[in-house]
Amino acid sequence: MQTLQSKEIPVRVEEDTVRVRQGARVAATEAGLSLVDQTKLVTAASELARNTLIYGGGGLARIDVVEFIGRKGVRISFEDQGPGIADVDLALQDGFSTGTGLGLGLSGAKRLCNEFELKSEPGKGTTVVITRWRG
Repeated sequence: MQTLQSKEIPVRVEEDTVRVRQGARVAATEAGLSLVDQTKLVTAASELARNTLIYGGGGLARIDVVEFIGRKGVRISFEDQGPGIADVDLALQDGFSTGTGLGLGLSGAKRLCNEFELKSEPGKGTTVVITRWRG
């Protein structure tokens, strides 16, 4: 996979989640994603940026326009050094929440993307990588 363009955005305050959404929208447009796919990607990125801030205590988002075998897309990674997720399988179930939300954040973000990878270790943090491909 070749990275055509990359941008890093610190996620430390609520306004940073807006910057992540804007960055995701710009990258999706540059990758040629349809309006529906742009909306799906931006929605997933918004939720994951909020999770990075709220549950991870802040971190870093990296937005990449990528190409693989002539196909363009957007890959966004979210990293934090927070408490981690004790039970990843449970966290990915609809309705599970450690906060006051509906428990659709991680599972919803996963459904909105073509690729979803979550790595977490209690006490060491969490990394989530999503990719949305054109077409």
